[in-house]
Amino acid sequence: MANTVRFNQQYPDLSRSKELLEKARKIMTPVSQTMAKGPGQYSIGACPVYLSHGKGSRVWDVDGNEYLDLNAAIGPLSLGYGYPDVDNAIREQLDKGITFSLMHELEYQVAELIHQTIPNAESIRISKSGADVASAAIRVARAFTGRDKVLCCGYHGWHDWYISATDRAKGIPQAVRDLTYTFNYNDIDSLRESLDKDVAAVILEPFVFDEPKPNYLQQVYELCKANGTLLIFDEMWTGFRIAIGGAQEYFGIKPDLAVYSKAVANGMPIAFLTGRKDVLALFEKDVFFYTTFGGEALSLAATKATLKVLKEKNVPAVLNEKGTRLKTELNKLIENLELKPYMQCKGYPCRTTFALEAATSKPLSVKAYIQQEMIRRGILWQGNHNLSYMHSDEDIDYIIKAYADVLPLVKDTIEKGDVDTRLIGTPIEAAFRRVDNFNMKPKTAAHS
Repeated sequence: MANTVRFNQQYPDLSRSKELLEKARKIMTPVSQTMAKGPGQYSIGACPVYLSHGKGSRVWDVDGNEYLDLNAAIGPLSLGYGYPDVDNAIREQLDKGITFSLMHELEYQVAELIHQTIPNAESIRISKSGADVASAAIRVARAFTGRDKVLCCGYHGWHDWYISATDRAKGIPQAVRDLTYTFNYNDIDSLRESLDKDVAAVILEPFVFDEPKPNYLQQVYELCKANGTLLIFDEMWTGFRIAIGGAQEYFGIKPDLAVYSKAVANGMPIAFLTGRKDVLALFEKDVFFYTTFGGEALSLAATKATLKVLKEKNVPAVLNEKGTRLKTELNKLIENLELKPYMQCKGYPCRTTFALEAATSKPLSVKAYIQQEMIRRGILWQGNHNLSYMHSDEDIDYIIKAYADVLPLVKDTIEKGDVDTRLIGTPIEAAFRRVDNFNMKPKTAAHS
């Protein structure tokens, strides 16, 4: 009998997942199209590899096991799996067509909704992925300023201009690598020291999990403005979650450009570049940014329906309420168990993370142990709490109850130092995502 969302006596049978993984590895390198969904971020042998379907806040793997999903498809499911209003809008449009030989009216209708929703959206471009619009923002910023260099802080996709600043830069010419550098989040001096008259754009995630220091984002804005550098907010995670209008609405700072994807269409692939009309006007002739599927109608229909629900249900407020309770109760558990030196729940309530501190000698093994024990209790857990509107109060209660059951086991294994002997699968691999302290712009080059 397959496991479900309960305190199961046995770990789930994952035979079908393992079989598919072995077959996939023979012809796919790597097997996952999204790193955060791949085997490296889950304990192989303890966690499912392939999912079959989802509904609401639940998913089922190919072996029939049911889980309460805390990943929200790595962000896109702001409402939840199979939200009726969105799915009905997709079905209705499917009967009319998917992609057409001319523009579809949904392109304007959705652009108008984005214009009404996002503070800086004087003009809008539509594409399919976050990497698309982030790269378009960098290209048009370079064209507008006549400069070449870029400073970034966060994760911004797989394209050359960004990946050149990471440790996965093979295949990218050195000339490209020499144009992108990084600065540390919440360290205004690291930005100030790197800014020069050759910097076209500063792109950053307004926050990942750590809150910005008081006035930090305003200082970033002012430094960019004084230097003639365009400020770009990467709002893949913050958009439509922290506030309907994203971080720029929440913090009251209007960047020159901003990019969005994930939560706006409840799982359908679409992305938006918003910003100043005088900057985006360069796309008319001087800067090329077009794609065959940019006006694909199913995703546009999903966006239109999702935006309606996000506003009518005030979804950011709901996520904040549920996330606050989860964060508060989890940190109480951690404090009561005297585990604060080892872990904490941090981040804005709409998306928190279970952070293992440096005091944990084997953080990747401890994370794998927590993961396998949450899996046994029917929770698909990767360390983050990506909440959706369809996570119920009962779901939050259950998650807290599961943590209350698992954390004493974690304390015991930390104290005994035997975590690896308790794993039924592999330790988690180190995540690729880094938001600071890599490829820092050399001070000697900052003003060259």
